[in-house]
Amino acid sequence: AGKPLCIEDVEVAPPKAHEVRIKLIATAVCHTDAYTLSGSDSGGVFPVILGHEGAGIVESVGEGVTCVKAGDRVIPLYIPQCGECKFCLNPNTNLCQKIRLTQGQGLMPDKTSRFTCKGQQLFHYMGTSTFSEYTVVADISLAKIDKAAPLDKVCLLGCGISTGYGAAVNTAKITPGSTCAVFGLGGVGLATIMGCHVAGATRIIGVDINNDKFARAKEFGATECVNPKDYDKPIQEVLVGLTDGGVDYSFECIGNVTTMRAALEACHKGWGTSVIIGVAPSGHEISTRPFQLVTGRTWKGTAFGGWKSVESVPKLVKEYMAKKIKVDELVTQTLPFDQINESFE
Repeated sequence: AGKPLCIEDVEVAPPKAHEVRIKLIATAVCHTDAYTLSGSDSGGVFPVILGHEGAGIVESVGEGVTCVKAGDRVIPLYIPQCGECKFCLNPNTNLCQKIRLTQGQGLMPDKTSRFTCKGQQLFHYMGTSTFSEYTVVADISLAKIDKAAPLDKVCLLGCGISTGYGAAVNTAKITPGSTCAVFGLGGVGLATIMGCHVAGATRIIGVDINNDKFARAKEFGATECVNPKDYDKPIQEVLVGLTDGGVDYSFECIGNVTTMRAALEACHKGWGTSVIIGVAPSGHEISTRPFQLVTGRTWKGTAFGGWKSVESVPKLVKEYMAKKIKVDELVTQTLPFDQINESFE
């Protein structure tokens, strides 16, 4: 924790029953990796192989695996889909709990690790550990995807893009003609804007303190952008003034409890819905006056955009291949793996 990543020779054990070993071809970096690496994540365990936005090729499978075979193209999933637990059987959630306990402990379902380095056990991360040339995951934590999909692009569907896009179309269920505000115009925020646009929102306001992000936000569908630093009153008041009472839907894509409050309070009385996407540091709490909720606003949260992962990620890849959703436009840089610390910086 708190140190740069180091590249080591790691031994990756063969997959056990209902496990799959993958050769990773590409991985992206996500703010969640940086958050865990910083030491601020109360659930972080070390030493660990981080990474959860990856794509690769199945190298071998363990006993009882029927969903994939060697040579298949796959995206590892930090939220699995077993299809059997009460969460998987409930249409209102994607939070499969089958391996949640051991995954949170940095271990495979049998409570052991497949990684060793210099004789020491390493922990897995989010059930995926994509910052490794090879990794082992549970067979319920894999999406088998189109063989023609470029792995260095669709790896982004393993977290960020799917999360933002799904928050708009699944969690908020935006209705055509709506007005939306998106707080934070990084990768997740841009994907959220894209979801708002696809769902038919007619006014999409991007909110960020970095003006350099505004042009790209408009490429993804934002109709206008505002910088809170340009005003001498709270941004929620600004947005209420700009939208005749507030937005229909707002999204917090940062992980800051102050902006979470602002996003809720920017919503219209009677029907406004605010969705929290960003993960706040452990120990932080959200607050607002109860009157905000009593007068008809709804506060919601989302994880991985509400997608049931195993069945949905292959469909998202197909949508990308059919040019229905943007992915390439979110890749700002491609670096060799040995420059992973530079990618974090």
